[in-house]
Amino acid sequence: MTETPVFLIRGLDFYYGPKLALSKIDMDILPQRVTALIGPSGCGKSTFLRCLNRMNDSIPGARVEGQILLDGQDIYAPDYNVTELRRQVGMVFQKPNPFPQSVYDNVAFGPRSLGLTRRKAELDTIVEKSLRAAALWDEVKDQLTQNALGFSLGQQQRICIARAIAVRPEVILFDESTSALDPIATGQIEDLIAELKKQYTIVIVTHNMQQAGRVSDSTGLFWLGELVEFASTEELFTRPKQELTNAYLTGKMG
Repeated sequence: MTETPVFLIRGLDFYYGPKLALSKIDMDILPQRVTALIGPSGCGKSTFLRCLNRMNDSIPGARVEGQILLDGQDIYAPDYNVTELRRQVGMVFQKPNPFPQSVYDNVAFGPRSLGLTRRKAELDTIVEKSLRAAALWDEVKDQLTQNALGFSLGQQQRICIARAIAVRPEVILFDESTSALDPIATGQIEDLIAELKKQYTIVIVTHNMQQAGRVSDSTGLFWLGELVEFASTEELFTRPKQELTNAYLTGKMG
C-alpha cells in the first residue's frame, strides 16, 4: 500500500526577483520519516525548506511557481491560512533563538498566542509534555522560571524544539540546527530527531553528510537550485544513480 505524502511538491520554481533559485523540484515527503537535504552552500536547500512554510513570503520580489500540497491542499493558494500553515509546519533554526524570557514562557508562547488553551493547568501540561518530548524536562523542571538565554546552546536548541512542538505541528523543519553545537549536543539533537519521527514528519537541511546518513530515511541532493537525486538514504549513499551524486559523496565535487 502506497503511503500518502504529507508534502507533495511538483514543478516548483522559486525566484528571488528575476533570479531563478530553485528549478523544477519534484519531491514527496512521507509521514513520520526524516527527509534530509544535502548539497554545497548556496545550492537551494534552505530556500526549499523555507518554501514549505512560506518563510520566504517576506522577501521582496520572492515568488513561487508550481505546486506545494500539504495534506492535499495548495499552501500557495490565495485563500490558504498562512498562520495555520506555520502552526502545522514548525521550524527550528540554525542558531538557537529562544526568546529572552523564562523557559516556561518560551514553550507556552505558541499555545497562548494561538489560544489553544485558556486554563493554567492545561498550559502547564502542554509545557511539561513539550519539554519531555524535547528530552529536556528532567534538566529544567526546577528552573522553569529562569531566562532561557542562561542555558547552554544545546539546551537552548531543545527549548526551541519544545516551543515548536507545543503548538502540535504535523511537520518540523530543521535548518542546519546542529551546526552551532558541540559534538555532544549534536548527538543529543540527533537522538531526539530519531525519537520525534515516531510522531512527526521531519525535514532537515544539513551540511554534514554523516549526519544525513545517521538520522534520515530519505535524502535529496541539491545542486545549483536543482534536485539532482532523491532516494532512500541507503540507496543514495551506496548506489547513487547520478554521477554528480557520486562525485559529491566521494568529495570529488562540492
